[in-house]
Amino acid sequence: MSKKEKRIMKLVIAFALAFGIVPSAYGMHIMEGYLPVGYCIAWGAVCVPFLAAGFFSIRNRLKENRKPITILAMSGAFIFVISSLKIPSVTGSCSHMTGTGLGAILFGPSAVSILGMIVLIFQAILLAHGGLTTLGANTFSMAIAGPFVSFGIYKLCKKLKVNKLVSVFLAAMLGDLFTYCVTSLQLALAYPSQAGGAGASAVRFLGVFAPTQLPLAVIEGILTAVIVITLETYALPELSAIGFSKEG
Repeated sequence: MSKKEKRIMKLVIAFALAFGIVPSAYGMHIMEGYLPVGYCIAWGAVCVPFLAAGFFSIRNRLKENRKPITILAMSGAFIFVISSLKIPSVTGSCSHMTGTGLGAILFGPSAVSILGMIVLIFQAILLAHGGLTTLGANTFSMAIAGPFVSFGIYKLCKKLKVNKLVSVFLAAMLGDLFTYCVTSLQLALAYPSQAGGAGASAVRFLGVFAPTQLPLAVIEGILTAVIVITLETYALPELSAIGFSKEG
């Protein structure tokens, strides 16, 4: 490991120690056994093409150049730590940040589908956060839908010549919010309201998560921008290897 890589690992470890201890609460991942079997299978099947694309994306990226592997690992660690930090809501539920925007900006949304799924498996087994039966639904909302929005927002801002850090902030924030919109829709489809159907149920679920998720999305945007600043300071060669620092 080079000196720069060691500095990055120290920053990741320090971040994990600072935020790794979380309160016991029911997290926003759809918990084990909450979705009917048919929905679990359907969401899992929808994820398969994205996961295959993510596998090939990571394999081809590392085959060309293994230098970005440290940044890729750090992106996965960031997702694990930040999405494990559960914040109780005034509505009685619980929300958390996703952390997937950073990886989507650096490596593209397909690669993040693999990182996100790995994180969700570890969280379900080690932290009882989410579940194995609901892995497909949670993977689609947090590791596929959110990252694709983050990537799209970042590319749109780049085309409009928006400041890079502002673009990173908006991409991470809106990707986080979209994740919760998709999760609310997943829950609404499984448990539609008797009066108003899935639409009314989705509005209710969004209302449950909104009080804490809106400020958390802003915080995630700020944190992601700060990490990009740090990487550009200590890991410029690695960012150059993936073409990020050239975006100027």
